[in-house]
Amino acid sequence: MHNADRGIFDLRRGHPVLVSGSQSSVLVAAVEGLTPVLLDRLTHMTGSAPRLILTSHRASAMGWSQPLQEGWEGVALEFAPDTDPEALFTLASAPEASNEAAHPEAVLGQPAVTPALPAEIAALELVRAGRLLPAVVAAPVPEPMPEAIRSALADGMFLDVDEHEARAVAKHPRLELAYVSEAPVPLADAPVTRFMLFREGNGILEHVAVLIGEPREWPDAVPVRMHSACLTGDLFGSLRCDCGDQLRLGVKTINESGGGVLLYLAQEGRGIGLANKLRAYTMQTAGLDTIDSDCQLGFEADGRRYDAAVEMLEFLGIDTVRLLTNNPGKIDALRAGGIDVVAREPVHGKLNPHNLRYLSTKADRGGHWLQELLASEAERG
Repeated sequence: MHNADRGIFDLRRGHPVLVSGSQSSVLVAAVEGLTPVLLDRLTHMTGSAPRLILTSHRASAMGWSQPLQEGWEGVALEFAPDTDPEALFTLASAPEASNEAAHPEAVLGQPAVTPALPAEIAALELVRAGRLLPAVVAAPVPEPMPEAIRSALADGMFLDVDEHEARAVAKHPRLELAYVSEAPVPLADAPVTRFMLFREGNGILEHVAVLIGEPREWPDAVPVRMHSACLTGDLFGSLRCDCGDQLRLGVKTINESGGGVLLYLAQEGRGIGLANKLRAYTMQTAGLDTIDSDCQLGFEADGRRYDAAVEMLEFLGIDTVRLLTNNPGKIDALRAGGIDVVAREPVHGKLNPHNLRYLSTKADRGGHWLQELLASEAERG
């Protein structure tokens, strides 16, 4: 496992990580799970005052337009030494309009908003890749490096991650996808089905290739659906989305088409993870749409990647597919990975009052092909 991958793991466990950069080095900790003890540790080990580092998307949601206009990748905010970590978490996650404690002035007074340093931005990438809230506290490490930090590094108390490696692993992860195991799993709509499990090289994420029917009998253009995991929709039948409908319809359609593959990808909440998806749901209940709520938390509109899907198809020897999707981005991703997408078939779920706005946002702002589905609802209305 590379240091950056281990850094993601340590940040998820609430451990500090040293991010070494060309301009400066910082000792960082994730805001999610931050404790007073950990915050004091950063201060005492570096002799420096930590700063709160947020993404430009989050800064924009808080009312500062400059970061996005200037193309900043992140912002840095100073805070008082006695600031409660819970207040920093609220500042980094709560909808400003619905919570007075989420106003920067309530926590920081009149904060100066400055561009984050490259090492601080790299730390943001690590927590974002770890599906944590994209916010960190970062304390500058002076030169020469304090003996306390040298000793901690030597004793393995925390990692030293190079900023360039951190950004590379977070933005372009080395999947090194490995086949793990498989077994027949008969399904209600596809009795001849085999599940194959693959694990990414960092050991964090696992994906499943669901082989439907007998591979030797598959059509030349193999029916394929790439389905991002959705615990609430797939397992519990949530009415907020159409994911469960799409999953079951995908299995049934592939089976009726002579067999093929459903790739079940560990990309909950368009890549932000379940914890952040639930936070976004709370914001949507307060009035935001699905894209704005993700950006309010500090994420981009869609953080999914499809490298794992390409690698699984290559492992299965599939290079020509008929893709079941409403998302043009999936077609582009497969073609960029060398997979020939010769046809596209829509996969529509059921409309209801709870998911109508969600699907409309995907069509209007995400470019998904849902016009036919939405038009049929408009005609009925």
